[in-house]
Amino acid sequence: MSLAVPETVLRELGRTEGGSEALGLLVRDQHTRRLVLLRALLDAAEAAPPALCPPEALDRLRQDWALLEAAERADQAAVRAVLLYPLAGPWAQRCLRGLTATGLVPAPELRADLDHFSALAAAAAIRARLPFTARLTAHDGLLALPTLGALRTEPGPPAPVDAELAEERLTLCQKGAAPVTVRITADGARADDPRWLPVLTLPAVRPGAAPVPLDDLDPYRTAGSGLERHGLSAVTSLGDDDRTTWARSWAGVEPLLRIGGPHRPAEAAALLHCVVPLAPPPGAAPTGEGAAHTSGTRREAFGAVLSSRPATAAFFASMLVHELQHTKLAALAALVPLHHEDATPRHFAPWRSDARPFDGLLQGAYSHLALADYWQRFALGAERLSHRDLAWAEHARCREQVGAVLPALAGSGALTPEGRVLVNEMISVFHRLAENPPPPGHLTRAVAYVRTARMIWRQRNGT
Repeated sequence: MSLAVPETVLRELGRTEGGSEALGLLVRDQHTRRLVLLRALLDAAEAAPPALCPPEALDRLRQDWALLEAAERADQAAVRAVLLYPLAGPWAQRCLRGLTATGLVPAPELRADLDHFSALAAAAAIRARLPFTARLTAHDGLLALPTLGALRTEPGPPAPVDAELAEERLTLCQKGAAPVTVRITADGARADDPRWLPVLTLPAVRPGAAPVPLDDLDPYRTAGSGLERHGLSAVTSLGDDDRTTWARSWAGVEPLLRIGGPHRPAEAAALLHCVVPLAPPPGAAPTGEGAAHTSGTRREAFGAVLSSRPATAAFFASMLVHELQHTKLAALAALVPLHHEDATPRHFAPWRSDARPFDGLLQGAYSHLALADYWQRFALGAERLSHRDLAWAEHARCREQVGAVLPALAGSGALTPEGRVLVNEMISVFHRLAENPPPPGHLTRAVAYVRTARMIWRQRNGT
């Protein structure tokens, strides 16, 4: 067994749970990886040919790094909140790829990626309350300061914006426009000027945790994610009514998470650091009402969940349960390999119409197992008949879906010892759930659902 992950932690995670030790291990490893990535980015810039990183760009990066170091000496926690922000991950990875490209023609987005380092350093200094002056660059009519908000500028080519922080006042000046003054407080960055767009924050999941940004501004929130390829709807910007509706839905999430056990709000508090709003998917009403919903996570954006607005607080809570399992399992797999299967898509998964690779099968079974557990607890505690019926239906479908793929997981000879512990614990949970079966009608419909899904899958995939 790997020393990187104690067996007790593996067993907890295999039950789709995880106490403070398990979650802390995953978070610390991901944060370490992010800091190493940022250092690698600076080293890559130093080593890049001038065609990719011209001398003036390299000099600016050095100044940005010096500002980051000074800000960290002033307030390390404030700076880490910016550097470890989930959406800084996709930016850093794309920027690093651009700087290490084999050709001498830079990728079209590399200039904007390099400019974003200045915005990141400025945001860190602002959070650390470190006075500074810097020249930043707006792209596509927006200057984004990660975790804080964005300045709307005139659309057009990249435009310089002079930034100065003094006495908790951030002044942003663009040529030909009146300056914008932003007040920096413990609650965020606010301005009376409509050109400043603050990041909305949702209240902390539980006391002591940090508020959760609902970020519709960061330019890297979906960069390179392949939303359509993964069946997700497009990114969206929120109006005042949208923000109010999201906040209202969020208000009911914490007590509903607790229905799934104390580990559910605990994992949300530890792992959820950003929600990226998506547009309603096809089949949903323009307001987002209805059952249609889409959500996902990104391995390079640890702590972010991308989601259209769930129709109810109950579905909001279940969406978080589902997506945070992907977050946990991806972080665990980064620490220790769980299997040696190849990436060939060959497996049936009743939640998808296409063939899945083994890793996708494991990810899906893990998240659906957590959902089956969550909805069973919901059903057992619900007082209203309509709530019980909904919960039992969701539980029965998720459990039958997991049952359809567990044999393929358990029968794989490519599981590592750590992967075997994980899957064995998943099997134990699957059997434990049978101790409180759903009403017969729900079970019958769930069995029929999975049977039909298998038939359709065979027709589409020729097997």
